[in-house]
Amino acid sequence: MAANTRTLRFMLLAFFSIAVLFKIYTTNYHAGTPRVDVEEIAAQQRAQDSSSSSQSNDNNGSSSNPASGLPTGVHPGKRANATFVTLARNTDIWEIAKSIRHVEDRFNRKFNYDWVFLNDKPFDTQFKKVTTALTSGKAKYGLIPEEHWSFPDWIDQEKAKKVREDMAQRKVIYGDSIPYRHMCRYESGFFFRHELLLDYEYYWRVEPSVELFCDVDYDVFRFMADNNKKYGFVLSLYEYVETIPTLWDSVKSFMKEHPEHIHSNNAMGFLSDDGGETYNHCHYWSNFEVGSLDFWRDKAYTDFFDKLDKDGGFFYERWGDAPVHSIAASLLLDKSQIHFFEDIAYGTLHNYYHVPFTHCPTTEKDRLKLKCHCNPKDNFDWKGYSCLSRHFEINSIEKPEGYETQMD
Repeated sequence: MAANTRTLRFMLLAFFSIAVLFKIYTTNYHAGTPRVDVEEIAAQQRAQDSSSSSQSNDNNGSSSNPASGLPTGVHPGKRANATFVTLARNTDIWEIAKSIRHVEDRFNRKFNYDWVFLNDKPFDTQFKKVTTALTSGKAKYGLIPEEHWSFPDWIDQEKAKKVREDMAQRKVIYGDSIPYRHMCRYESGFFFRHELLLDYEYYWRVEPSVELFCDVDYDVFRFMADNNKKYGFVLSLYEYVETIPTLWDSVKSFMKEHPEHIHSNNAMGFLSDDGGETYNHCHYWSNFEVGSLDFWRDKAYTDFFDKLDKDGGFFYERWGDAPVHSIAASLLLDKSQIHFFEDIAYGTLHNYYHVPFTHCPTTEKDRLKLKCHCNPKDNFDWKGYSCLSRHFEINSIEKPEGYETQMD
């Protein structure tokens, strides 16, 4: 009798174990790739720092800025070789001051990363004084070389002028602007070549009139380096069709000329609904970027940019740096190297160049945990004009709980 009882218990235990394993397997299979746990990232970084406390904290040569009056970094661990980078004019001073304050308060006062400011005109004294006071790392100021902010000699000036006039009549956004075209071309092909950025490996792009809505308690740059991420974004949407009518033709020509540069595990599914025959106009919004400077410096990308630059679309149309960066990242990188920062809540105010968009964490749990002050009703992620779902689908990433309630 006792033997039969033990046998029955063993069979019930075995059945229960198999059922649990089956449940775990099927749940993971249908749910897709888990989302990133920011608390786990922070804990891992603290553990790494504890085990290597003898290493230098000052790998990138940055230091706290006592003049700013902000607290020194409270995270004592190692730093990545990284910097913030901002393209701004002297007249942007009070809008970029708001942006710096948001980034410092929510993130950088804990880490003291450097900040590089670039301008096509020399920065004035007021700009330097205010921004130096606000930044907790070293503030550096660079002048953009004239050859990087002007018409290349192969551009037909009369043709370019007629294009601008036509776009102005059709009311294409920034269609008649010369400075906007120079900015897009510079951000596409030259910012990473500036002498002030040559010693850095990673950057975080910050523009005037932006906000961070949530605390960022882990080192974003170290996350990129430790996980082999090359490009990070928070917003994705469709580009204005009128600004890039022949961009995809140039891209297809590049793919044909340089098949060696196209990654076998690329993110073509984010860009195209028919395997690359046509472009669906999705792009990562480059107003916010965290990325690898070495990726832009690599021959694959410089060949890509040179091809587009020679085709003239920055001036004969109005190609933006956002679709250029997005297409390059999606084709030249392994798609696993492109990261959506769900936890970095970000928004833009209406300014000279941009209309307002907001990324706010989808779940209330995340918003409370990260001390967010964004309104979830403003979250753009799941709206009809957002391309974020494509990124989740091609990477089999589990969508956050409740995303359906924020769809249009």
